[in-house]
Amino acid sequence: MSGTQEEQAPPGGREEGARLRIDLAQRRRLLAVLGGNHVRFCYQCGACVGDCPSARFHPGFNPREIMLKALLGGLEELLAPGSVIWKCSNCYSCYERCPQDVRPIEVILALKNLAHQDKADPTEARAIYETVLNTGRSAPVLAGLDRKRESLGLPPLPQIDVAEIRAVLAGDAAPEPQAPAPAEPPAPGRHRRAARGGKEPA
Repeated sequence: MSGTQEEQAPPGGREEGARLRIDLAQRRRLLAVLGGNHVRFCYQCGACVGDCPSARFHPGFNPREIMLKALLGGLEELLAPGSVIWKCSNCYSCYERCPQDVRPIEVILALKNLAHQDKADPTEARAIYETVLNTGRSAPVLAGLDRKRESLGLPPLPQIDVAEIRAVLAGDAAPEPQAPAPAEPPAPGRHRRAARGGKEPA
C-alpha cells in the first residue's frame, strides 16, 4: 500500500482544482503517539486561533494551520529544527474552545515528543529534559533556594528518586509502535448465514 495519497482540493482553496498530497505513513506515525490521534476530528473551524496568545504575538504561529499540516501528514515541516510548534505557550485555550474535542495542544505536545525522538527539539527543551531526567525537577535547585528555605524554617528539599522517571522516559528509545492495519469487512450476508446456522460459502 502506498504511503501517500492525493485528493482534490475543495473549491475556494488557494488553487481550485489543485491536488493535496497526503503522507499517510507520517500521519499514522502521529496517530500512534499519545494525544496525536485526536487530530482526526479537526474540521478546520478556526476556533483554536480565536483566543490563542501565541498566534497573537507570533505571526507565524497558527494552531489551525498546524492541525491541517498534521492531518495531511506534513510532519517533515512540523518536526524540523526551529519548527513553529515550539512557539506554543501550553495555555490550553484551544483545548477549551474546540467544539470537536481535537485538543490541539495535545496534538502539538505529541508533535514535540516526536521532534524529541528525532533529536530535532531546541537546545533549551533538551536541557529541561536532561534536568528532569537527572533531578526529577524541571529547574535546578540552587544553593540560594536552600538558604532561603532555611531562613524560613523550612527543611531542605528532599532528593527525588529518579529511577521511575528514567524508566518512563526510557520509552523514548523504544521502537515506534505500528498502527494496527484495519480489519477487512466481512462479505455481504456472511454473518446472516452464520446466525441462521447456514453453511458459509467456501
